[in-house]
Amino acid sequence: MTGSDANGDGTEDGARERAAPGIADALKELGDTGKATWAAGREAATALRILVTADFSLARSAFGRTLAFTALAIIFGASAWLLLTAALIAWLSLNAGWAWWMSLLVCGVSSVLLAGLAGWMAVRYFEHTRMKATRRQLARLGIGELGDMTPDAGSGKSAKAAEDQVEAATENGKKKGLGVDVTPP
Repeated sequence: MTGSDANGDGTEDGARERAAPGIADALKELGDTGKATWAAGREAATALRILVTADFSLARSAFGRTLAFTALAIIFGASAWLLLTAALIAWLSLNAGWAWWMSLLVCGVSSVLLAGLAGWMAVRYFEHTRMKATRRQLARLGIGELGDMTPDAGSGKSAKAAEDQVEAATENGKKKGLGVDVTPP
């Protein structure tokens, strides 16, 4: 060891002093990057939780409306059956009285039309219970039956376009070259 190194003003000790702050800065930067990654993951989880909550809220609302319109369809269907039966009875018993059976027939037909409309509305609202947005996002994360067919979360491709491709490839429930049976979101 030379005299300059022993005194502490040599190059070896100075290099150690300069290297120590560099390592500390690198560790601090690594820690900051880890914190930023954790925060980004937490934000993504929060966004997914909000999406799932909103989708469940939509599904709950649609389910309630589906039940209401189903009840209307049942009520008007039952009243149509009763009114059409009453019209048939009136026609058979009176055989010449236009007023009774014609009025009952008109009420019965209108009840059938209202029952059909309520049934159509029930099917339309029931479509919202499929949670399409959540299923698309989970598929982008690789979760679910469409996980292998949708683009990755980091890609710029649209999950909706992938869904349309799956729907175009499946026709009337038959698969066309996809290799799996899927239910599009």
